[in-house]
Amino acid sequence: MYNDIITKKKKLAVIGLGYVGLPIALEFAKKISVIGFDINKQRVEMMRKNIDPSGELDPSCFEGCDIHFTDSIDELREANFFIVAVPTPIDEHKLPDLKPLLGATNSIGKALKKGDYVVYESTVYPGCTEEDCIPVLEEISGLKFKEDFKVGYSPERINPGDKEHTISKITKVVSGCDAESLEEIAKMYEIVVTAGVFKATTIKVAEAAKIIENTQRDVNIALMNELSIIFNKMGINTYEVLEASRTKWNFLPFMPGLVGGHCIGVDPYYLTYKAQELGYHSQVINSGRYVNDSMGFYVAKQTVKKLIAMGKDLNKCKVLVMGATFKEDVEDIRNSKVSDVINEFKSYGVNVDVIDPRANSDELKEEYGFELTKQPANDYDAIVVAVNHKEYKTLVEADFKKMAKPEALIVDLKGILNGKIKELKYWSL
Repeated sequence: MYNDIITKKKKLAVIGLGYVGLPIALEFAKKISVIGFDINKQRVEMMRKNIDPSGELDPSCFEGCDIHFTDSIDELREANFFIVAVPTPIDEHKLPDLKPLLGATNSIGKALKKGDYVVYESTVYPGCTEEDCIPVLEEISGLKFKEDFKVGYSPERINPGDKEHTISKITKVVSGCDAESLEEIAKMYEIVVTAGVFKATTIKVAEAAKIIENTQRDVNIALMNELSIIFNKMGINTYEVLEASRTKWNFLPFMPGLVGGHCIGVDPYYLTYKAQELGYHSQVINSGRYVNDSMGFYVAKQTVKKLIAMGKDLNKCKVLVMGATFKEDVEDIRNSKVSDVINEFKSYGVNVDVIDPRANSDELKEEYGFELTKQPANDYDAIVVAVNHKEYKTLVEADFKKMAKPEALIVDLKGILNGKIKELKYWSL
């Protein structure tokens, strides 16, 4: 397979061209022939014009790439090595939603031929590839797993908005269904990953390695959030505490904040779901999820309490929320916990304006029911810096005073204004 791919006798296909799939597809397309497959026809048309629908990549990233974008199953059949990079969200009950993954698997099953390879990159619970996906591939294709086609798992590690830790610079964990597939899959990724590959012993090990990466971060951030709640009751600034603690060589520099997005705020639920299925109720992971999922409501309530203490009438209060994406310097609004802050404000009757230099107002309206304010006013009772976009990091107190009443509160969720606000009232996590 590797030799046929590298000599362009065969093609590689990437299914799902979002924040993860498109960078992978373009990186491979610099070296081999690639088919970029997505079910969204509008996104396909944009990519054919060298436009990244996610807003992460410049048009120059498409130049010199041997890639054909399509939404056609017939054209997908031209590929022999398939990489699945579709989202794996959770539903309203915080249970794994495998519909995108199984939908992509169904499409590949229609295109699968003897000798083909399928590698999953989507984050799943250990066992999902073999228990949920492979049976669908066999059923749709009529082929026999291992005898007719091989499967592997190689977790994605792309960090949206991060221009330093790109796919080629991050060690790639790979796995296969047998020794031969492991070697072939490793060689395939070595075409684009200069940092090298790590060969996991089994597919389940690779699946588990990915899911605990984000679970570990989630639990650690939850600890910081809980500490910030405790320190707030003590009248201590959390960021000043962390600054002191970081002087110890082995202190882990996690920070408090809103935990949303499609990875850290989602992946732990895949692990706890599988644990529950096996008869174990996770204590630590679920506790961490509870803390992090509650932070948006906590921020809004603390802000409201301070406004009341300042003698403000909540029904006449105006609050500006700066930032609506799930993290800094990205356009991605998926699972943004800023919406929790906004909804909690509105439940108290507070008037809320929202601005963001990256987010799309129409997408916010469709997803969360609120729109962006085109131009901020000059009479806000409170300003919440919810996302530390680079555009906000350079702001000084004078900038906030132009938007706020003389007696106003600045709420700084990421501590980027710590020590900079002297005249207005200030509070941070």
